[in-house]
Amino acid sequence: MKYQIKGKPLPDFDLRQSCIRKVNKNTKQRLTLFILPYFILAFPNTATAQTPNPITITVNSNQDEIKPDENLTLREAIALTNGTLSIDELSESEKALIQSASENSQIQFNLPTGQTTIELTQNLPAVVSPGVIIDGTSQPGYGTIQPANAQDYFPALPTRPIVAITPATGKEVFRGLSIFADNVTIRGLSLYGFTSRHQIRAIPPADIFIASSDINNHTNPPKNVVIENNWLGITPDEKIPETTSAFGISIFNAVDTVIKNNYISYHNGSAIITGFRAEGMQILENIIIGNGIAGMPDAIRLEGKINQTQIRSNLICANDASAIYIFKAEGAANIQNNQIKYNGRRLRRAAVYLMGSDHKVINNQITNQAGSGVVVTAFPPSGSFTNGTSIRNMIQHNSFDKIEGLSIDLNTRGHAHVQDFQRGDGKNPRHNSENRHLDTGNAAINSPEFLANEFFNINGKTYVDGTAEPGSEIEIYKVIDGALNQVITSVTADDKGRFGAILENLQPGELISATATNPKYGTSEPAYSAVVTSTNREQIASKILATPSENSNCRTPKAPAKPDLPVKVIPETIRLRVPNNIHSALDQDFISIESEKILDQIFAILQQYPSFVIELQAHTDSRTSNTYDQDLALRRARNARNYLIKKGIAPERMTIRSFGEHKLKIPGQDQIEHAYNRRVEVVFFDLQGVEIILESHGG
Repeated sequence: MKYQIKGKPLPDFDLRQSCIRKVNKNTKQRLTLFILPYFILAFPNTATAQTPNPITITVNSNQDEIKPDENLTLREAIALTNGTLSIDELSESEKALIQSASENSQIQFNLPTGQTTIELTQNLPAVVSPGVIIDGTSQPGYGTIQPANAQDYFPALPTRPIVAITPATGKEVFRGLSIFADNVTIRGLSLYGFTSRHQIRAIPPADIFIASSDINNHTNPPKNVVIENNWLGITPDEKIPETTSAFGISIFNAVDTVIKNNYISYHNGSAIITGFRAEGMQILENIIIGNGIAGMPDAIRLEGKINQTQIRSNLICANDASAIYIFKAEGAANIQNNQIKYNGRRLRRAAVYLMGSDHKVINNQITNQAGSGVVVTAFPPSGSFTNGTSIRNMIQHNSFDKIEGLSIDLNTRGHAHVQDFQRGDGKNPRHNSENRHLDTGNAAINSPEFLANEFFNINGKTYVDGTAEPGSEIEIYKVIDGALNQVITSVTADDKGRFGAILENLQPGELISATATNPKYGTSEPAYSAVVTSTNREQIASKILATPSENSNCRTPKAPAKPDLPVKVIPETIRLRVPNNIHSALDQDFISIESEKILDQIFAILQQYPSFVIELQAHTDSRTSNTYDQDLALRRARNARNYLIKKGIAPERMTIRSFGEHKLKIPGQDQIEHAYNRRVEVVFFDLQGVEIILESHGG
């Protein structure tokens, strides 16, 4: 016997796919006409489902089916809260797993030991009843097993989940949980493996998707949805799954969503992505590591209406491009107190990329970025963006270190290459006309200028002065390795633009810079650096060196070794005998069996030397277009890195660089030479500064 489910179910996926095959692939108009009704089929109007009285349901089976038996499944539990399945249709054993609730319906878990992974055969029904709580922390044993190295994380790593939700083997399920109602809470679960490779999708696949029940009607967005203490994109044993999810949390249309204390990792695309509306969203105290490994590369990508969005106290590390990428969004975000480091592993972009006005980037630590620190970009007017200029973006009290570019870079529309808009376009000249206010980020506010390029340290005090926009707040920074490393003091420029300060505790040889923030324009690029000097030339020679590089690690450093432990001796050189070229067949990017053998040897080296990091430099032969070769090389390097990630190498230890056909190993005059040029070359670096000598290996 099978249930007669109330309401119209979704069409069968195979039927949907067969319809797609019948569309004339050469006729874009017919394909577009098909996608629109598909949109409606994917999200049927569920408002007709009658909201039942609040109940507490205990899921005791990891099966994915609806039938009256001894077991109550997650699919049945969601249908019960939606009112599309009646309690009267349950078996007596199932009824015993349901109790009345005083306020909100709750779905709890009591899965048998060893059967805590729910393998879905198709999408679960969306949650359409307000106030539902799906609580993985109710599973017996939750909280008793801490994740590996949890004490090393900042903020604290969310408790390891026990209940996991993932597609069944051989099944393509493109969404884990869908939320179409107010006040829904998802807590304490692991969701991974949700993607779409063979079916057309009008919206991105995701572990968790939030939207109004009628996707084509932007009214009545879900409010106050809470996503907390989940592991998304990663298995409960802290491994990258065999099939990685497309996106983590996709917020297509919602208001006041809270995303708090989640561990979000290893997605093909972004960990968090917004669509039409995500106003009032709070992204708090999450750990976001290693996302963007195959698709959209930014950890948090914000589009649409995002007014009053808060991104605070997160660790955003080792993602493939920007930590936060805001693209033509309406409204402003407050980005504050985040640790942002080792991003730009695959694509060199700014750590924080701002398009739009009135964003705030305050008190963040931004380090080890393969790109600029914060970029504010202007863009051409289009659609509702009639102005086209990003202004009044405040970038203050941040700490930068080891940045490949300016700490703060204001882009101009005149520099329209992709790398300009993603990484920054370098130091701007002083604006000499009102037009510069219109075509450059933050209205081309001028950087401060010191009145000298060196200032004397006299009796422990350094007197500095300069000019800036009148009335601006001037932040004076200590500079390390070209980055605005530490705010020393803040002063205000007078009505003529003059400012001055007395700085203490600076040593001869140290560098200083400054930024100006004006409420009318926003924050400027850094001033050209000045050096602290002394009348004592011997003091000048003892220039303060930058602190040694830390190990490439998303975790905070462990406590220092006890004094009685022996000091580790660092060698002057390390000699390696290992192949470091991974070759590919013509027009192929997959990892062959022979390539696996080489990567396994590289994996062993990286395990042996924890202070090693690598750059995967990808090359092609020269027989196709440069654009095609750049993309092909990038895919080859990405696949090599992903192989090493699955072996257990942390993503922050590996960066990617695509050279395409620009650095041929040999001229390429025949098939053999072309084969030598098709390679991913692994370059080793040691963060302790030890010289690495790669001995001949015949590769």
